[in-house]
Amino acid sequence: MELANILLVDDDLDLCELLCEFLNNEGFAVQHCQSGLAALEKIQTNKPDAMVLDIMMPQMNGLELLQAVRTKHIIPVIMLTGRGDDIDRILGLEMGADDYLGKPCNPRELAARLRAVLRRSEATKTCSIIHLHNITLDLSQRTATAAGQNLNLTSAEFNVLCVLMQSAGTVISKEALTEQVLHRKLTAYDRSIDVHLSRVRQKLYAALPEQELIKTIRGAGYQFIGMH
Repeated sequence: MELANILLVDDDLDLCELLCEFLNNEGFAVQHCQSGLAALEKIQTNKPDAMVLDIMMPQMNGLELLQAVRTKHIIPVIMLTGRGDDIDRILGLEMGADDYLGKPCNPRELAARLRAVLRRSEATKTCSIIHLHNITLDLSQRTATAAGQNLNLTSAEFNVLCVLMQSAGTVISKEALTEQVLHRKLTAYDRSIDVHLSRVRQKLYAALPEQELIKTIRGAGYQFIGMH
């Protein structure tokens, strides 16, 4: 079985050596870069299956690197942020990160988060198409279009829309959506799924401004409108 190729981008050499050793022992194939510029070069020659990005780096910080990556690639990304730094976490999610983890991070939790983003990235890679309300999801290519326009969804955003469309007409609770998309329990202060859902709504509205396709059902959850 081929190992998942992980690109770790952090200028803290000691931390990277620790994480690389642990993740390699956990069955990942890990490469390490100490700058965003070096990471961009490496992605061109060897696109990783997932990336782990530190926010605070010289020359090109993690958010700038994330923005550059998102213009060309759909790669699951986990951001490493300072503990309690909610602004950076939310900003990272809004810019297209799939998940985040506070520093200093527990290597075992990072391995679990990587398995989760890789699992949900692979989960929809089957040869099938979902088409509803002029929206088309190609699950094998992991692309989404609305009225013929590419929605340019991130990996997590694609999974949010996929889960909702597969259950069109049914109300899905925030807890269930979090578990199906992020593969973890919803906690009191976790806004990840809110940010991903908000971005999906914005992108759908830009392509289909006359339709409200994702409804919030107060006290119950979310519903993608089914066919009447």
